[in-house]
Amino acid sequence: MTFPEDLRYTKNHEWLRVGDDGGVATIGITDFAQSELGDVVFVELEPVGSSLAADSVFGTVEAVKTVSELYAPVSGTLAEINGDLESKPELVNSDPYDGGWMVKIEMSDPAEVEALMSAEQYQAMVAV
Repeated sequence: MTFPEDLRYTKNHEWLRVGDDGGVATIGITDFAQSELGDVVFVELEPVGSSLAADSVFGTVEAVKTVSELYAPVSGTLAEINGDLESKPELVNSDPYDGGWMVKIEMSDPAEVEALMSAEQYQAMVAV
């Protein structure tokens, strides 16, 4: 199980990577989350342009035996969705930190990132 050091993490098992410009964040679910869910068969995401508050639902991920809501780690506007997940939702399982990313959010308050967990804190929370 991997916990990339360059990411920030939420208690709901989302990860966030701040882009080079500091204003757009890429978001997905963690390796731990995808392993707990099992085989992902469908991902449904809010449309581009949606306004999101931190901790609001931005979509759902459906696995063989369960459906889980996805929560925005920060506030902002949904700028892009990963269209590959429509035909290949299994990318969430096989490549959760790169090919399996879910959305990009143009952050309205980049300082919210500071409230998220580091890789070390997240790893301690899930205790693996």
